[in-house]
Amino acid sequence: MITTTKLSFGYSAHRNVLSNITLNLEKGHIHGLLGCNGIGKTTLLKLISGIMRPNCGEVRVAGCDPMSHRPELFSELMIIPEEFDLPNLSLDRYAAITAPFYPRFDRGDMLRYCAELGVNSSDKLHSMSMGQRKKAYIAFALACNVQMLLLDEPTNGLDIPSKSIFRRLLASYVNDERLIVISTHQVADIDQLLDSIVILDEQGVALSATTDEICRKLKFSKSSEDDKVIYTERTIVGDISVSLNDNDADTMLNIELLFNAVTANRHAFAALFNTK
Repeated sequence: MITTTKLSFGYSAHRNVLSNITLNLEKGHIHGLLGCNGIGKTTLLKLISGIMRPNCGEVRVAGCDPMSHRPELFSELMIIPEEFDLPNLSLDRYAAITAPFYPRFDRGDMLRYCAELGVNSSDKLHSMSMGQRKKAYIAFALACNVQMLLLDEPTNGLDIPSKSIFRRLLASYVNDERLIVISTHQVADIDQLLDSIVILDEQGVALSATTDEICRKLKFSKSSEDDKVIYTERTIVGDISVSLNDNDADTMLNIELLFNAVTANRHAFAALFNTK
């Protein structure tokens, strides 16, 4: 549903933020977009959304160039940025003005999401705290029922109960026809939601795989002498490792450990997952 081919972007002629990004993000998945600070995760979401134009390479969203700004495409695509400014209106009024651009918008859904997130839709958005304003916009975005939803650090500003509610709402939102991309550093907030992982580094895409594929090929545990260890990390409970899963072990995916392993040993993961 979303593809990029040899995509590169830089804010100057001398330094690319993104280099040679080739991805295929399929519907029916919640994709986690991970990478170090400044690696270009937010920039990639903006390129997918048609907010910025790539220096070279190609982006296709549902088969279209997002820079064409076709209404039928953007009625199915929404981005929730980490920081945003909304007009000094109530959410009810904002939805009344904006919802006509989204043919599947459901006001009943929005009010239900607001109730679950503890947001009063009649309050002025500028009178809300940052966390409440983010929850209000999340409620509106989910109620638009778009096929492609992009979220940049969606849990920043949310309190602990709201993070739990957000996870539950997002898990119920995804279906076989929808695609969600979450760019985040707060892996612990959303790790149980993700069923596809993309890790970016300075060379491009260091890893792109489903969680099922990752767990088939790797195991995350205390290592033994027989393990083919790729990466080891010392923790307060002892050393834990990422190893080749030669014996079909069933271990729980540790996304933070995976990220550190890929960062430390990119070439091993590139060979294992056929990443160029």
